[in-house]
Amino acid sequence: MAEDTHPDALLTPAEVAALFRVNPKTVTRWARAGKITAIRTLGGHRRFRASEIRRCLEQLDSSTL
Repeated sequence: MAEDTHPDALLTPAEVAALFRVNPKTVTRWARAGKITAIRTLGGHRRFRASEIRRCLEQLDSSTL
């Protein structure tokens, strides 16, 4: 993720999937299961806080070391 991204920026499921290298449907399943928090837009689309996703990625990196 780019360093100039605002910490409270919202990411799409496709953007989150690219960061974790998984399918976007997997990100949707994680949101439904409560593993990550999704924000719903007025149109019903899911968005994810960049700060939370960054924290999840850091935890994943530290657990694999």
